[in-house]
Amino acid sequence: MRFFITLSYDGTRYHGWQIQPNGNSIQKELQKALSTLLRQPIEIVGAGRTDTGVHARMMVAHFDFHEPLDGRQLAYKLNRLLPRDIAVQDVRLVGEDLHARFSATSRTYHYFIHTHKDPFLFPYSWQVPFALDFERMNEAAKILLGNKDFTSFSKVNTDTKTNLCDIREAIWEEMAEGQWRFTITANRFLRNMVRAIVGTLVEVGRGRLEVDDVRRIIEAKDRCKAGESVPACALYLVDIKY
Repeated sequence: MRFFITLSYDGTRYHGWQIQPNGNSIQKELQKALSTLLRQPIEIVGAGRTDTGVHARMMVAHFDFHEPLDGRQLAYKLNRLLPRDIAVQDVRLVGEDLHARFSATSRTYHYFIHTHKDPFLFPYSWQVPFALDFERMNEAAKILLGNKDFTSFSKVNTDTKTNLCDIREAIWEEMAEGQWRFTITANRFLRNMVRAIVGTLVEVGRGRLEVDDVRRIIEAKDRCKAGESVPACALYLVDIKY
């Protein structure tokens, strides 16, 4: 029997989703709690791999178990065992052909920027000390849309078979005065891709790159041509569709 777990987490204290040899991870904490409750080793598969320090308002993972489970009770018990910065919202039985990663049709991330000092924003939003032209940044973001090779925005030497991604949404919106949110949706994302895209769009907003430079950066398929990766603390995985 296959079960989907929906959870959220603050990634500040973790070395990303995936189990690491020399650091704690969300996957490690969740597997440990599940194995304790079900009294046998349990392996879970996540919908993706968030990097060190990245958060998730919604992450989905699956595990297999040979007996029926009360999803509500298991979620309750998991939340009692898990650290305060990891929360399970739902555990439910699904078809055995569903896969948390490969069955997902889209993923959505948010990235937050604020332009003034605020002690209640800085841990989870990136404060920029310079002026940004968000209208130009939105013009540049439109160039990202469609099925393209995003090698220029990926970490090098990864194990992915293809760097093609279909970006379906990419837009900056002002949520409050001086507080901006970037929303990006695609069928899949490469490692470090969102943070590299945001870093590049910020260069456009600062006037260091022209809007059309984004097209040339994509065509170059060269990570050195794109902007620097922005801080992980302001990035959130917020939705996964199946």
